Amino acid sequence: MYFSGFFPAVLLLLLAGLVAWGYQAIQPPPPKICGSSDGPPVTASRIQLRDGRHLAYQERGVSKDVAKIKVVFIHGFDVCRSLIMLSGQELVEELGIYFVSYDRPGYGESDPHPSRTVKSQALDIEELADQLGLGTKFYLIGYSLGGQIGWGCLKYIPHRLAGVTLLTPASNYWWPGFPSNLSTEALYKQPTCDYWSLRVAHYVPWLTHWWNTQNWFPSLGATRPHVLCREEREVMAKLIAKGASHREYVRPQGRYESLHRDLNLGFGTWEFDPVEMENPFTGEEVYVHLWQGDEDTLVPATLQRYIAERHSSWIRYHELTGSGHYFPHVDGMADTIVKTMVNGKQ
Repeated sequence: MYFSGFFPAVLLLLLAGLVAWGYQAIQPPPPKICGSSDGPPVTASRIQLRDGRHLAYQERGVSKDVAKIKVVFIHGFDVCRSLIMLSGQELVEELGIYFVSYDRPGYGESDPHPSRTVKSQALDIEELADQLGLGTKFYLIGYSLGGQIGWGCLKYIPHRLAGVTLLTPASNYWWPGFPSNLSTEALYKQPTCDYWSLRVAHYVPWLTHWWNTQNWFPSLGATRPHVLCREEREVMAKLIAKGASHREYVRPQGRYESLHRDLNLGFGTWEFDPVEMENPFTGEEVYVHLWQGDEDTLVPATLQRYIAERHSSWIRYHELTGSGHYFPHVDGMADTIVKTMVNGKQ
C-alpha cells in the first residue's frame, strides 16, 4: 500500500517540478531600463511621450530651423538610431535636408513598450515630429522591419506625410491578402533558423524569447554570412570596417524588449492588411516609393512585387538587379533614393 501511493506522489512532484522549470525557462528577464539604478546611463537626446515613455533620437543634416526637407528615418531589426542611410553632405546642403532617426521602443536608449502595436508606433513618430517642431508634414523613410512601421504610418497618420520611401520593407508572411501559395513559398525559402523563429513568433509568441536563446533548435540567424548574397557580404564588411556594428548600443536593455518583441509584432496578427490597403492620399500629390533588391536573402522580392502590383496606382516600385538587403548603404545609393523621394512621381 505504501509503495502504491508513493510512486504516484513522486511522479506528481516531478511533473510539478518540470512545469515550474518550463515556466521559468520561457520567462524573459526584466529589462534594464536606461537611466534606472540597474540600467545603462542615458547619453542620447530624448523626448518624453504622453504616456511617460522616452524616445531617444539623433539629428543630422542641416538645422531643422532652416531645412526645406525634413525626414524621419525608421531603423530596422537589431540596429539603432546610429546606423541609418544618410545622403552625401553635398546633396544635404544643396536640398536643405534635415534627418532625424530614433531608437524604436526597447532599442538603444528608448524605453520598452510591452503593449506596443503597429498603430502605437506610428503615433510615436507623429509625437516625435510634433515635439521636435517638424511642421505639419514630413518625409518618412523606413528600412527593413522599420519599413513595416512605414505601412502603419500610411494607415494611421497619412495626413502628416509629405512622401514615403520603403526600403526592402519586411513582409509579414501571414498578411491575409497574399495568395497562400506565394507567401508559403517565400517563407519556405528562408534559412531554417529564420523559418522556425518566424513561425514561433506568429503562432506561439510567448515562446519567442526561449526559442531564440536556447541551443537545442535552430533559432534566428539573420546576419549569418553564409545566407547573404555577394553584395550583402561586401556591404556588411564595409559597415563593420567603419565601426557600424553598434551592438553595444542596440540591445542595452535586453534582447527581449528589442529583438523579440519586434518579431512578435512584425510577424504576429496585424489589425489591418497592407496588401489590401486603399490609397491613403486620394486627391493629394504624395508619392510612395518602394525599393527592393532582387537578390535580397532576408526579405523576398516576390512578395514586394505582388504588393507593388496591387498598389501600382499609388506606389512606385524600384527593383534593383543584383542587389541585396543592404543596397541603401552602397556608395551613392542614398543620394539616388532621397532625390527620387523628393522629386516625387518617377
